[in-house]
Amino acid sequence: MAFELTDANFKENVLDKKGVALVDFWAEWCGPCRMVGPIVEEIAKEYEGKALVGKVDVDSNPEVSHKYGIRSIPTLLFIKDGEVVDKQVGATSKSVLVGKLEEQLKQTV
Repeated sequence: MAFELTDANFKENVLDKKGVALVDFWAEWCGPCRMVGPIVEEIAKEYEGKALVGKVDVDSNPEVSHKYGIRSIPTLLFIKDGEVVDKQVGATSKSVLVGKLEEQLKQTV
């Protein structure tokens, strides 16, 4: 299951950790977010132990959403060693997300 990220735990769990994180900025009322949600959950299971896969509810966590300039949702950020290295705005396929995630993981080896 995707890790629930909040304003309170984002720095500790994403920015202060080495490695790759895929962070899904979403909201309950967002139709495209509900399409991407199950894909993010699948990726979370498949990449457990390899990458952190988390979700940020933009309505409940305005600080971190504002910090990264999230204007459209879903927005998925790929963060490596605390820095944003790639981004996907809008609903997309699992293959696109996995491809971007794999690219970042390859670069860490």
